[in-house]
Amino acid sequence: MDSRPGTLRIQTPEGISFAFVLASPISRMLAWFIDFLCIAGISAVLSQLAAVLALVSPDFAKGAVMLIYFAISIGYGIVFEWRWRGQTLGKRILRMRVLDARGLHLELHQIVMRNLLRAIDSLPFFYAVGGTVSLLNRYSQRLGDLAGNTIVIRNPKMEQPDLDKLIKGRFNSLLAYPHLAARLRHAASPLAAGIGLEALTRREELDPLARVTLFGEIANHYRSLVEFPAEATEQISDEQYVRNVVEILFRAA
Repeated sequence: MDSRPGTLRIQTPEGISFAFVLASPISRMLAWFIDFLCIAGISAVLSQLAAVLALVSPDFAKGAVMLIYFAISIGYGIVFEWRWRGQTLGKRILRMRVLDARGLHLELHQIVMRNLLRAIDSLPFFYAVGGTVSLLNRYSQRLGDLAGNTIVIRNPKMEQPDLDKLIKGRFNSLLAYPHLAARLRHAASPLAAGIGLEALTRREELDPLARVTLFGEIANHYRSLVEFPAEATEQISDEQYVRNVVEILFRAA
């Protein structure tokens, strides 16, 4: 794992390199402020409901309100970051996301850990502890991130790749069978289509062996969806097969 200031670069065992732009402490504070307004609004509504407990015991009602706020402030981040894969409402608006620091799948226990430690990061006020730690940390991690081994990255909007540049004017033998091409468009999921396009976009970043393995797996998946005649697929590589399929999926019939 290597990084330049403000970025984190992770090299996978397959030879694939990912560079992530880290979210700055200031942008994270802005996202937290949005989330704070959401938490305050939810807590206010629930506190009104708990106010009826004052008819039984004012002290019990005050304790219930404090417990509600604590549960919402912690549970809000856990629920949203788990359901939205590393995003709260504030992070989604500002296009940020929580990731595992090693590039692995974000686990529930990591989300729980980083949110439980918010109580310490927020001490003594306005996230003074967490903000100070993130300013001194090369990956802008607060205590919760260090404990959960997580990072927060910017999630910029990706531009659509130039399909003509990816295809490079090569002959597509699959287009000779429009009925099978139409069936392929219907059978391929958006995720499967996106994986093929992403693989073509980043093919030059792959090690040769990883490149052959990756395109072989993607091509086999596409072949399992629709079987084209042998004369349409003979003597073309797996990478070219994926390129042909991507052209079918992303270009109008």
